[in-house]
Amino acid sequence: MAWLEQALNWVEANLLLVPILLQIAAVALAAVPAVLLAKPVARLLSRLQNWHGLSHIPGLRRFCATLPGLSFPLVFVLIVWVLDGIATQAPYPHNVLRLVASLLNAWIFIRLASAFMNDPVWGRTIAIIAWSIAALNIVGLLTPTIDMLDGIAIELGSVRVSVYGLIKAVLSLAILLWVASFASHLFEQRINRVHRLTPSVQVLLVKLLKIVLLSIAVFFALSTIGVDLTALAVFGGAVGVGIGLGLQRIVANLISGLILLLDRSIKPGDVIAIGDTFGWIQSLGARYTAVRTRDGTEFLIPNEDLITNQVENWSHTDVQLRLKVPVGISYNNDPRQAIALCNAAAARCKRVLETPGPNTLLRGFGDNSVDLEIRFWINDPQNGRGNIISEVLLNVWDEFKANNIEIPFPQRDLHLHPGRQPLRFEVSQAAKNAPDETNRPQTGESRDDDGNTSA
Repeated sequence: MAWLEQALNWVEANLLLVPILLQIAAVALAAVPAVLLAKPVARLLSRLQNWHGLSHIPGLRRFCATLPGLSFPLVFVLIVWVLDGIATQAPYPHNVLRLVASLLNAWIFIRLASAFMNDPVWGRTIAIIAWSIAALNIVGLLTPTIDMLDGIAIELGSVRVSVYGLIKAVLSLAILLWVASFASHLFEQRINRVHRLTPSVQVLLVKLLKIVLLSIAVFFALSTIGVDLTALAVFGGAVGVGIGLGLQRIVANLISGLILLLDRSIKPGDVIAIGDTFGWIQSLGARYTAVRTRDGTEFLIPNEDLITNQVENWSHTDVQLRLKVPVGISYNNDPRQAIALCNAAAARCKRVLETPGPNTLLRGFGDNSVDLEIRFWINDPQNGRGNIISEVLLNVWDEFKANNIEIPFPQRDLHLHPGRQPLRFEVSQAAKNAPDETNRPQTGESRDDDGNTSA
């Protein structure tokens, strides 16, 4: 009963006052037009979702999708702030109006901030921080809390590091990194739409822009806690020496990546062969280059290997590529007829260019065949070369079969030297009731005069 009496006395002394009741009534009246205007404002805000400029920006698209649901608090807080301005100019007490406006601002801020966050953990963290600041501000404990956290500090030379400063630095760094990442994504979308820039230059500009934005975010975060940025020069020199000694390969790959982007020797989409790896470049990274093969395997090749080793780039300056396919024919056939048939077989393939057209040459006279070589051009090496070679050979097979052109197989002549003793060969057939097969020579065996058997 004593607690209840104290609560009633507090309500009577702090709430049941004419200025407080008038502010509560003003807030209630402000809620009426906010409810009436919420639906028309929501329809206006929903039109932003269909704006073509948001198609490549997922964050802004989610932001605009959240705005229609905030139509009521947006209109409500505008009306409350207008009433607060009128009360301030009157002058008239407006603490309740400020309290309601703070709650509405926290509500709007949390909903909008969560719209940009893909990770629910970050969304909950921002919500907790925002509501904590709003609650401390509402009860009037925000300034005392800041003073208490700022009083817990240590001195590091001329730098004073406090708990409040660390919290502010962490929050500033998180916000600035997010802003830098969001801005770099916007610039990346814009740069990728500039078709006058080559793919390698686009990747280089995007990576340099990300590095600059992230560096600026870190420097600004350090400046919020009072760190003298000029003192980082000595630290940067020490870090540079450590990187040069301990991280030589990593730094070599990073610098090689920049060189590859600058000299444009390779770019995304190029078909390359390095060592036993053949495929087309998927992406150029700061440390490695992703090369995807025809079987779906993706190799991450260090950039240093692309600088120091020999690389076959099939589409560096020109996408046209000449392929060579060896073919052999029998000595009994006419090579001129076979050359004409090979040219016709290669020309039937859609991927083979007409200009310059297929050309078959006689390369030499082999041990078992007349050696021909079919040469033809393609302009899409990224689609593979094994499939087009197979198609050409199948067409050659059909042409040779239709025109009785023989494809020979290896043949060998065997010369037997009997020496001093003549060789005598026996060919036997197995009888129905043959005794033991192991005691007599098989077909293809020879027996000399001494009774010795040899194959």
